[in-house]
Amino acid sequence: MTLRLPRALGQNYAFVVAGVIFLSLLSAAALRSAPGVLMKPLEDAFGWNRGTISLAAGIGIFLYGMTGPFAAALMSSFGLRRVVVIALSIMALSTGASAFMTEPWHYVATWGVISGLGSGAVAMVLGATVVNRWFVTRRGLMTGLLTASTATGTLLFLPLMAWVTQQGGWRPVVIGIAAVMALLVPLAALLVPDRPSSVGLKPYGAGEDYMEPEAIPAGKALGYAFDALFRASRTRTFWLLFVGFFICGLTTNGLVGTHMIALCADRGMAPVQAAGLMALMGLFDLVGTTLSGWATDRYDPRKLLFAYYALRGLSLIYLPFSDFSIVSLSVFAIFYGLDWIATVPPTLRLANEAFGDRDGPIVFGWIAAGHQIGAATAAIGAGVLRAAQGRYLEAFVMAGAAGMIAAAASLSIRRPVLKPA
Repeated sequence: MTLRLPRALGQNYAFVVAGVIFLSLLSAAALRSAPGVLMKPLEDAFGWNRGTISLAAGIGIFLYGMTGPFAAALMSSFGLRRVVVIALSIMALSTGASAFMTEPWHYVATWGVISGLGSGAVAMVLGATVVNRWFVTRRGLMTGLLTASTATGTLLFLPLMAWVTQQGGWRPVVIGIAAVMALLVPLAALLVPDRPSSVGLKPYGAGEDYMEPEAIPAGKALGYAFDALFRASRTRTFWLLFVGFFICGLTTNGLVGTHMIALCADRGMAPVQAAGLMALMGLFDLVGTTLSGWATDRYDPRKLLFAYYALRGLSLIYLPFSDFSIVSLSVFAIFYGLDWIATVPPTLRLANEAFGDRDGPIVFGWIAAGHQIGAATAAIGAGVLRAAQGRYLEAFVMAGAAGMIAAAASLSIRRPVLKPA
């Protein structure tokens, strides 16, 4: 890539990198949300049952999370740009290939396995890596912005995708997503260096005494990912963050992200109208998660997590007992959007405090894997419960109770005592 723009902008070039990553995360999250819109059209087109379709969504969510820690290690040893470009290319090819599917296993392979692996490298762990590598100050705020893109992309494009499926079926949706991914490949290749030193810069806010964390040697990335997990798993902090994030995933993209439109359809609401509520969540998530990043720079992240999880749990218990009027659903959408993934900035800060700048993003990748395991559990489990009982009541009440458990776990985390300068 040309050095002209980085040299002209200096440390502010970090915001250009963050902008490209924001768009990549936004688009990858839209891809991961598509199964929620495709559920009914695929059911109608092929006669597949909801449990089978939920299986593909669950596998994709699971691999999306499990890829994270290895992707973080690969970014350190093989380069950020190379990993992002390959991941975007994989997503473009797999979603494009799904336009020709005719059997359930085709859907599981393209949207579950292949796109799950590709999107796992363009996920929360990517945002954590970019923030740690390109920013010394304003880390909480930038974490909030990049995290918001993952949830906003999940929700914001749902009405458009729902409208497209009503007008032209499911194929235009998968072709459109593949095209967007393909367009991002050259953008990332041209504008995203591996690290600030690759273009003669220091991270935003870094002083002259800044020392860049040592890169993981090539060929040792996968082993280092497991080594970081081994070290972290011997601590209480890791498991409390893991449990909290497992429940975070269970209560957001696993349950609400995958099944909210179907729940509203069960109550007589049109898919486009239900997708509009999800988009409303996405817009308010952008506000809530960014504010959470700002607050994380200033307040105790454990208390923030307690508030987020407790309020989320109570709202999920309330939802199935509401009257499902447009007013009550809009209030729920605004509230839930503000809280959707506001948990990420305080969770990343606690991980960095406990495990350091080098191990922090990789350990956060393992914690984020817990997020996606929880999401996969809800995506599959709620589908199975709905198929067996004909309703979502138990799924939402159990998820709400889990939110209260996560709130209690968050307050139990111990922070390291920082020595005065």
